[in-house]
Amino acid sequence: MSIFRTFDISASGMTAQRFRTDIIAENIANETTTRTEDGTPYRRKVVAFEEKELTSFSHVLENVKERDKLVGNGVKVRAVGEDYTSDFVMKYDPSHPDADENGYVRYPNVNIVTEMTNLIDASRSYEANVTAFNATKSMAVNGLGVGTKS
Repeated sequence: MSIFRTFDISASGMTAQRFRTDIIAENIANETTTRTEDGTPYRRKVVAFEEKELTSFSHVLENVKERDKLVGNGVKVRAVGEDYTSDFVMKYDPSHPDADENGYVRYPNVNIVTEMTNLIDASRSYEANVTAFNATKSMAVNGLGVGTKS
């Protein structure tokens, strides 16, 4: 595997986690948005990742000679979807302009504790990719210095 490919893999992980952080920030910013363009409350967004240029398992089994060359290719964002598994939060506030006839307002399905937990996870994943990138960079620099006089 090329050392530059290792850099690309770490960079793809950093890019994906930065995007995930942006989506989490959007969720937090819209925690109280009770009306969007379509008239419904904001719905929490989630990010799904997948491997870049996925190599099929059958291809790996069929090509025994190439097996050592087949490694991961990094990660990319597969989709940004809306969370339909959790319900909107109903709060009693008859003075709110979006209250229904019973005085209840539908608030977004954004839970700050969940979002902050996801933010910590994304941050740690980003840091892990930075550490891998820096370790690879250090190995490359040390490799260039092999055989030279100090």
